Amino acid sequence: MQLVSYLKEEQDQLAILVDGMLYDTDLMHPDLPVSMSMFLNYWEDVYPLALAVDISIKEGRLARLPGIPYDSVEILAPVPHPTSCRDAYAFRQHVASARRNRKVDMIPEFDQYPVFYFTNHHSILGPGEVICMPDHFEKLDFELEVAIVICKPCKNITAAEADEYIGGYMIMNDLSARRLQMEEMMLNLGPAKGKDFATTTGPVLVTLEELEPYRVDCKPGHTGNAYNLTMKCFVNEVQVSEGNLADMDWTFAEIIERASYGVQLFPGDIIGSGTVGTGCFLELNGTGKLNDPAYTEQWLKEDDVVEMEIDGLGKLSNTIARDESDFSILGLKK
Repeated sequence: MQLVSYLKEEQDQLAILVDGMLYDTDLMHPDLPVSMSMFLNYWEDVYPLALAVDISIKEGRLARLPGIPYDSVEILAPVPHPTSCRDAYAFRQHVASARRNRKVDMIPEFDQYPVFYFTNHHSILGPGEVICMPDHFEKLDFELEVAIVICKPCKNITAAEADEYIGGYMIMNDLSARRLQMEEMMLNLGPAKGKDFATTTGPVLVTLEELEPYRVDCKPGHTGNAYNLTMKCFVNEVQVSEGNLADMDWTFAEIIERASYGVQLFPGDIIGSGTVGTGCFLELNGTGKLNDPAYTEQWLKEDDVVEMEIDGLGKLSNTIARDESDFSILGLKK
């Protein structure tokens, strides 16, 4: 099942996407909620109902019920108002390449436990325009990721049971202002201002039963679901990155295990995978300069179109725009 949030009468409306048409959940069944937030909070009751509706639509048994074209409305982030957003560091290839490019050894702790940071859950966006301040354009970067959303309250969850608390998967672009990020992290705290201005997700939340054909074994010594999903990123229609979700070393189940240790997770909490190998300009530029000192760095610019395409999860498209303000916090440095 593919779940979409879109703008309807200035409110977020939850719909089921089938063959390019959106079917409002509350019109499909009187017991289905109107928003993703309500859907996640009553997951165990409403998910089976929604799945039955999805099957009925696909089988043509609800053909007379109203649907609207996906392309005719403003698509929002699948979870428009997440309760929190964590982003993990799950792909060893990305970490190892980034450290190699900085000419430092791979950190052994990566293989001991998964880590994550909190980003700004109020800056979650969907497809469309991303407005950036002047300082964000100082080495503006994409990060090709997948995210999951928690669908049931949980605390102290083991990896063996954690996949039961995942409502679905979606594409995530952890946009990064690298100059801001690198400067503040010299103080051994962060990332903060280099990350908190925008994270895009979507365009759909895909539930686990739809991803079952892609499921594969996770890496030896690990626990949890893994999926063979090719991940690609294009900038202005030129492919710049490719990886696979199955290359995650730490599974989402293991990340949930650590995140929920002594802490309550809530429906609507988003957790990102971290960047896939080759999944950002920071890594690509570093590798390029390591191999060729004359390599020309590439960063995102105004009017760039960033498209992320992942098997089973669709395509997330964003256009980089510049804010009218010329205010700079970099200019305030003492």
